[in-house]
Amino acid sequence: MMHAATVLVVARPASDWSTALEVLSDRYSYRTIVTRSIGEARKALDAAQVDLVVAEDDRSQSEGVGFLAGLRTSHPDIVRVHVAPDATSISEEALTRAAIYQFLLAPLNAAQLGLVISRALEARELARRHRLLAREFKVEGVSLANDYAGPSLLLRPESQRFEKLVYASEKMAQLCNVARRAATTDLPILIQGETGTGKELLARAIHYNSKRRASPLLVQNCGGISDEMLQSELFGHTRGAFTGAIADRLGLFRAADGGTVFLDEISEVSPSFQVSLLRFLQEGEVKPIGSDKVVHCDVRIIAAANRPLKDLVACREFRQDLYFRLKGIELELPPLRDRTEDITPLAEFFVAKHAEASGRKILGITADAIAKLLACDFHGNVRELENEIRRMVALAQDGEHLTTRNMSPALLAAANARKAPIVLEGIAPEGTSLKGQVESLERQLVVRALRRNRWNQSRTAAELGLSRVGLANKIKRYNLTESE
Repeated sequence: MMHAATVLVVARPASDWSTALEVLSDRYSYRTIVTRSIGEARKALDAAQVDLVVAEDDRSQSEGVGFLAGLRTSHPDIVRVHVAPDATSISEEALTRAAIYQFLLAPLNAAQLGLVISRALEARELARRHRLLAREFKVEGVSLANDYAGPSLLLRPESQRFEKLVYASEKMAQLCNVARRAATTDLPILIQGETGTGKELLARAIHYNSKRRASPLLVQNCGGISDEMLQSELFGHTRGAFTGAIADRLGLFRAADGGTVFLDEISEVSPSFQVSLLRFLQEGEVKPIGSDKVVHCDVRIIAAANRPLKDLVACREFRQDLYFRLKGIELELPPLRDRTEDITPLAEFFVAKHAEASGRKILGITADAIAKLLACDFHGNVRELENEIRRMVALAQDGEHLTTRNMSPALLAAANARKAPIVLEGIAPEGTSLKGQVESLERQLVVRALRRNRWNQSRTAAELGLSRVGLANKIKRYNLTESE
């Protein structure tokens, strides 16, 4: 599914971008995110998948071009456009260092900006297609009859993205499609899933795909915090309301007016705080601690829980009416062990991410290392996988692939323990010729491995020492189905 390109604008505090933003939105259907500082821009890059950045400078400062120069290393796939106050205000050396696609002069011509961005994104797409074609031609030189394809697995499935969420599995594709539709509504959203599955990343993706993306997204972890502190953080307080309240505090709900508040670990809040939160969800009313005034706020709530709220409701640990208020739309993030198709694209994504962050040159990750990762359950989910890849990158030498030598002993031991031995007990060859009997044995072994892994093809391929393409070819060759 193709989605509109995202343009991040880093504008000067006093500049007017209304006409330009209208052109980008109405004429080109781009999604635009406007920030007024470098810090805000970095936060947006951490949360949203951005295709192009426009940074504006004035005569008093040149932070914008410096920011673009940093993006060349940290986000090399993002196209960079600079807006300068005049042609003499920025040096050619600075523009070259930042590898800027184009620079424009203020005051902006909105039509010219739209055309430049359109051409820049077209050039980016052509470069992407060129890389894909080059990779396909390179693959054609490899014998497809060989199940092992050198350092990298052959013809891996194309990964997809929902902002910073990377996936290839059908489960995640369906979930992200629902999340994209949910983002366009104003309903509260409840995200449930085990620790480390990416609940906050999903919440950020939903916010940046909603009509509230121009307003703040503020995050509060509700676990391990007292009721008084949580009330203060969310609803605010007045000076002197309690010991230590030396100044007024706005509170996240009022600070995020028009935007989104993400409440993580909502399952951990006390029954008394659940009452306060329920009233806010019903009426949109905020009453700071120590104040008699009630303020109305327009805030969308996205809540997350790593314990099923339905079970907590059943044992009377969580209010049923609050549960139904929070689950305007309910999303369940599956654990990584139930979507092992995502391990390969996630591992490759984390290799690139941490290699860039540490300034290392890592060529990729070997098929054998991927097979070991596929054999692990990852009870810490995506977070555990990322930590393992970060460790592997740190231990690897520049200019080499990540191999099983770089993996932690505990993970290697878990992978080796899980890998089931292939036994021939209960298997009898059929046919009269040697070829027929060998094919009969191979078919039965593949069927058994598929059954053991509940037809999870990534895990089965890893167990049998095949690539996914090799396994798919055998399934097709022997006409195997899940009813076997």
